[in-house]
Amino acid sequence: MNKMISKAGSAIVTVTVFLFALFLIIDFSMGSYFVCLILPIGFIMMTAGLHNECEDDRKVAANIGLILAAVYGTFIMLVYFSQLTTVKNEVLNEQAANLLEFGRLGLIFNYDLLGYGVMALSTFFTGLSIKPGNKTDKWLRALMMIHGVFYFCCTFMPMTGVFTRMSSGGSGIGGRAALVAWCVYFLPVGILSFLHFRNE
Repeated sequence: MNKMISKAGSAIVTVTVFLFALFLIIDFSMGSYFVCLILPIGFIMMTAGLHNECEDDRKVAANIGLILAAVYGTFIMLVYFSQLTTVKNEVLNEQAANLLEFGRLGLIFNYDLLGYGVMALSTFFTGLSIKPGNKTDKWLRALMMIHGVFYFCCTFMPMTGVFTRMSSGGSGIGGRAALVAWCVYFLPVGILSFLHFRNE
């Protein structure tokens, strides 16, 4: 059961990241919001699998990674559920739209960035908990730990207002390109995790 759930989580991560990139490229925002609602579930399942099999001397790192995965999931599911329900179905006044519409780069956008910053910390600590036994595990560990660097971008860049300045007068193509680049980076994490659980 543990192995099956962990493999399923890795598969969900792989498929949702791929679909997220595809929907970004074709500019289908509702599709990207929906897959981002599913991605955290797979990520938590995958992280729990890595947590379950780690050795005792790495349990603290694994515990931190799993707790941060749950925090990430909470933020992200709230962000995208709001886009698919309140923002999609309600008539918002200007002030509410500025706060809640993802494309306005307001409060909800900043929560999204914070969520993905926490995800980056989760992958860093989860990577620390992995004791690689083969080349696949070494790559998985390296990609997860390097991904931790995104914490600083996602957490501190919004405080500078850089995203608001970048978007003013623009079409948002630069932001979509950056997200597609993130998908290209993170897709191997899902694939390597799946291979890891399959080979265990």
